[in-house]
Amino acid sequence: MTDTDATALIADMGARARAAARIMAAAPTAQKGAALRAAADELRTRAVAILAANATDMARATSGGLAPALLDRLRLDDARLAAIADALDTVALLPDPVGQCIDTRTPANGIALSRVRVPLGVIGIVYESRPNVTVDAGALCLMSGNAVILRGGSEATASNAALHAALAAGLLAADLPADAVQLVDTTDRAAVGAMLAAAGLIDVLIPRGGKALVARVQADARVPVLAHLDGNNHIYVHSAAEPAMAEAIVVNAKLRRTGVCGAMETLLIDSGFPAAETLVAALIDAGCTLRGDGRAQAIDARIAPATGDDWDTEYLDAIAAVAIVDGPDAAIAHIAAHGSGHTDAILTDDEAVAERFLATVDSAIVLHNASTQFADGGEFGLGAEIGIATGRLHARGPVALEGLTTYKWIGRGSGQVRA
Repeated sequence: MTDTDATALIADMGARARAAARIMAAAPTAQKGAALRAAADELRTRAVAILAANATDMARATSGGLAPALLDRLRLDDARLAAIADALDTVALLPDPVGQCIDTRTPANGIALSRVRVPLGVIGIVYESRPNVTVDAGALCLMSGNAVILRGGSEATASNAALHAALAAGLLAADLPADAVQLVDTTDRAAVGAMLAAAGLIDVLIPRGGKALVARVQADARVPVLAHLDGNNHIYVHSAAEPAMAEAIVVNAKLRRTGVCGAMETLLIDSGFPAAETLVAALIDAGCTLRGDGRAQAIDARIAPATGDDWDTEYLDAIAAVAIVDGPDAAIAHIAAHGSGHTDAILTDDEAVAERFLATVDSAIVLHNASTQFADGGEFGLGAEIGIATGRLHARGPVALEGLTTYKWIGRGSGQVRA
């Protein structure tokens, strides 16, 4: 595909999405919910075909040497597909943010002002590996009154097409335009470039994938971007942490699913924590490779020496960096120097220390006595999520329905003219 062809393709999709967005912005909540429930039913009806498509993708990706963490993200099974369908039903029941009044005021001029949530418009999403993003993103954009153009990775071509077909059928069943959720049907990278340059057609871009993809989108996009580069997440085990709880949380945070962006990548252990040896051994015995500083290595001979890069690495694998720190200030300083602003946690029974950590660590999600694996829109009660935003503008943390809206001011006057 030439750049000219790609530009023409995205221009056509963008124009159709823009027309669909006008319809979606005015669609009643009940109609949007009906589309989501119909799409969920379609996913369940088409389960055999969807899983067969995913098996094709998995076989191709495995033979092509796709990394284990990405293979895990790509894989669908009965349970995962059922969860994706259930998420559609959940989103259909969430409060509709469109038309929600944020605040009201009547200044001295007598004009009654209200600030009201409205959709962003046309959203472009570029993602890798995860076919569930096709459905999650489509559902959230639909329910928030937006239109969306989806461009998945080449490794999930068949899976994405099968999932998208169910979404399109759900929209049509509810008498809404199928163009509200479009899937780019080429894996040519020129299509991504055309999306990045589609100012006036696409209002916001959201990348979900590896660091290289996100960095490219942030560097080259001519439209606003909601993104995070990586999830270099920390858990700080304070001296007052309860040992059994700390062990359970740390093992879960690292090993429940190593390929998700909420996985712990660096473990910081306070020098005053009394059960460091047991904590480290639990991780290693569970199958985690540890790379640590000199003081960490002294705890367990199985810990390999860490290099400078280890403190800044999102492994997405059964590997973690571990360091011994002298108190909360040292832990906070380490996170400030090496964290990615995604998710960080403190484990302690000292409420004062916990509150200082929560107030001081500048990440999108900061947790006390909980696994970083809870960094997920579904776990936050937001239904599905479209991604975790680590910037400071517009939306931060799990981006769900509210994060896909902006607002406008509405003024109701009675003949006022300004002097």
